[in-house]
Amino acid sequence: MRWVLSLILNALALMLIDYLFDGITIDGFMMALIASIILAVLNAIVKPILIVLTLPITIITLGLFLLVINAITLMLTQALLGDGFIIDGFGTAVIAAILFSILNLFINKIVKE
Repeated sequence: MRWVLSLILNALALMLIDYLFDGITIDGFMMALIASIILAVLNAIVKPILIVLTLPITIITLGLFLLVINAITLMLTQALLGDGFIIDGFGTAVIAAILFSILNLFINKIVKE
């Protein structure tokens, strides 16, 4: 049940990011929910691989490179979804990843309680 609540709250966070930035376009809540599911799968499978492969640069940047990895997962989500989830550029994806990470802190705190 917590996983479903987390997916719904992540979809709402994506909708908020879409509302705040012109560079991100999401076609409705269902597309945001699908994007949330894809992000969860990518974060479970692809993100750990990317973290291991980029560990030296992550250490050198004191962990800031993780934001780039989050942006990469957002861009991969866009590539998988096509026209329903559009991010204009990598810079927009980095900014969205920062905001999404902050929102995820609050979402995880809500879901755990």
